[in-house]
Amino acid sequence: MQEQAPNTVLVGRFEDLIARGLRGLIDDDLSLTLVATDIAQERLPVVLAVHRPSVAILNFGSLQSPFEVRELSVQHASTHLVLLANHPSNAECAQLLAFGASACLAKATQARDILNAIHLASRGMQVIPRETGGPAAAGSELLTLRESEVLAQLQRRRSNAQIAADLHIGVETVRTHARNIYRKLGVASRQDLLGPRVEPPPAIDRDSHARRRLRPLPLTRVS
Repeated sequence: MQEQAPNTVLVGRFEDLIARGLRGLIDDDLSLTLVATDIAQERLPVVLAVHRPSVAILNFGSLQSPFEVRELSVQHASTHLVLLANHPSNAECAQLLAFGASACLAKATQARDILNAIHLASRGMQVIPRETGGPAAAGSELLTLRESEVLAQLQRRRSNAQIAADLHIGVETVRTHARNIYRKLGVASRQDLLGPRVEPPPAIDRDSHARRRLRPLPLTRVS
């Protein structure tokens, strides 16, 4: 009887203790093979395309938007995503699962449960936390796919007109989605969502600065 090849696993970038624990957990399981670790979020698409792992364990805190999970799950359909977060809420987990994640677990989850989630994910199964059935996971509090697309654009500080053009929808529709996003995320406005813009320091004209420093010295007459 032919032995089944080990399932391959990629681990994103985590805090040192979490990263060590995940590496040890995977290395101790003969049915799993670690193909890449400590992968920064911006490098994930390239590394996933190269290694095509069965499962990728990602740090929820590294995501700029939950919509990134949707993009990764669509672009790398053969890889099943397991998200680990510090204290994920029921709504956050339900959102990630709706966007294609196979599991959403707290980083404090026991090792055997994380390992079980990896194995279930490798078989194409979705792990539904018990808590997501509670009232906090009401569907009305989840962002729709279109709202997540608008949120990703808002986080890039694009105007309503730019968002409407990119998503091929009306400006008033963008405003409606934005109001729904603010309500669901518990913020009052775009400013509350994004925070103050950090302005870059003013550019220094090095030539004029040098000219000011190189003032001609007055000549003294020698008698």
